[in-house]
Amino acid sequence: MNLLKTAFEETLHLFYPHLCTGCGNDIIDAKSLLCLKCINDLPHTNFEQHANNPIEKIFWGRLPITSAHSEFYFSKESLIQHLIHQLKYKNNKEIGFYLGEIMGRRMLNTNRFKQIDYLVPLPLYPDKEHKRGYNQAKIICDGISSVMNIPVLVNNVNRLRFTETQTRKHRTERWENVEGSFIVKKPEILNGKHVLLIDDVITTGATLESCGQVIMKAADTKLSIVTLAFATK
Repeated sequence: MNLLKTAFEETLHLFYPHLCTGCGNDIIDAKSLLCLKCINDLPHTNFEQHANNPIEKIFWGRLPITSAHSEFYFSKESLIQHLIHQLKYKNNKEIGFYLGEIMGRRMLNTNRFKQIDYLVPLPLYPDKEHKRGYNQAKIICDGISSVMNIPVLVNNVNRLRFTETQTRKHRTERWENVEGSFIVKKPEILNGKHVLLIDDVITTGATLESCGQVIMKAADTKLSIVTLAFATK
């Protein structure tokens, strides 16, 4: 039976090759999305272990967060840029979920993200989400949730208006671009809760700050922030 199973799997792989999402290598476990080389090349920041890390410093004097973390360093033409592109523009939701699982496992190994009540994906403007078919931050949340067993709260924090891309804006322009963009429909749901706000990439933090300020208007709410990647300026 094992020989037949192996022969079947080899034949299946011949006609429908299972390739690494990162580099396209076909030397990869059938149940994995990345080959061992790409897994080893993932640029972890290890920020989850350290208070006053670079992500927390972004929000100093701007937003009274409890903890913050980004799992990977982001740079142009990198493996992480390629994987995020797959998630956002190539309908590869599997890689987003997979990377979320990695984030969840690493956050479980620290005491800095205990007692989280809700995971909240940074909302997209509805038209943009409809066009893409999903919110990439929600996919990342689902992966984290599967590991940390924390519920994902959707449709309570909403985006009110479309905002232009932040890519080539400086800090002041980024804040002006997103100011007043978010609303919490039922703040009472967040009263006394510790919310973990999640997005794919952070640069200046303007969008997360704008959303976080609205969340923290709920009574006695604590806020932490996590992103998949950190794009250094």
